[in-house]
Amino acid sequence: MMSFGSLERRFGWLSFPGFLRYYIILFAMVYVLQVFRPEMVPLMAFDPERILKGEVWRLITFLFSPANVTGFGAMGAVFLFFTVMLNFMISDSLENAWGVFKTSLFFYAGMLFLIVASWLFPSASGIAGYVFVSSAFLAFATLFPMVELLLLFIIPVQVRFFGWFLGAYLAFIGLSGAAMGVMVLAGVANYLLWAGIPAIRGTARVMEASKRRRRFKAAIDDREDAFHTCASCDRTDLSDPGLEFRVGKDGREYCVDHLRDN
Repeated sequence: MMSFGSLERRFGWLSFPGFLRYYIILFAMVYVLQVFRPEMVPLMAFDPERILKGEVWRLITFLFSPANVTGFGAMGAVFLFFTVMLNFMISDSLENAWGVFKTSLFFYAGMLFLIVASWLFPSASGIAGYVFVSSAFLAFATLFPMVELLLLFIIPVQVRFFGWFLGAYLAFIGLSGAAMGVMVLAGVANYLLWAGIPAIRGTARVMEASKRRRRFKAAIDDREDAFHTCASCDRTDLSDPGLEFRVGKDGREYCVDHLRDN
């Protein structure tokens, strides 16, 4: 399988520095536009029939169209501002961790998966923008779980807990119906491929390494506590209570299985 390094050497021109920054700015602009110009909403929605008739912009604009926009009060403005700032931080963090090219492919893949899912289930395309941003947050929470965010702008909470809550909420949405399930799965597929599955594999490797260290330490402890230890195979009177030991010609102690060789 071709590595990201090999892909970058061939397709480095696909790199888009600050992709999420530009995306979230456009998302915020469309959010405000839909509040004051609600008639624009139908023009941005994913509609396969109209797309086939030439309204190809819908393939992209539905990803910037927030679902269920009803108003824009003071708290809404504050929330939108902090959403933009948070995604700026996420954008920079992912690019620092993965590099611009790999991060760009992460977002391209997320958009492609959502376009395909929306073509299959247009009725669920309204949540595409939400799950697209959610995939970036989940990746950030997986790579930087100890970073703290302020809950209600007061209480510091590690981002991993927000990630767990968001994952549970997405699962709840996905279980509400087949169309929603496909859309959520498509929205987080890039997260699973880029961050989720590698994190699980990394955890498994750490656990296996920890088990090996414990086994090694136990073996060392056995050797330190044992009265007899074979200089050839390291078996002891603790690991093999019935085993006999003798001193070899070289003055070292061996089990009877290796005594004749020494």
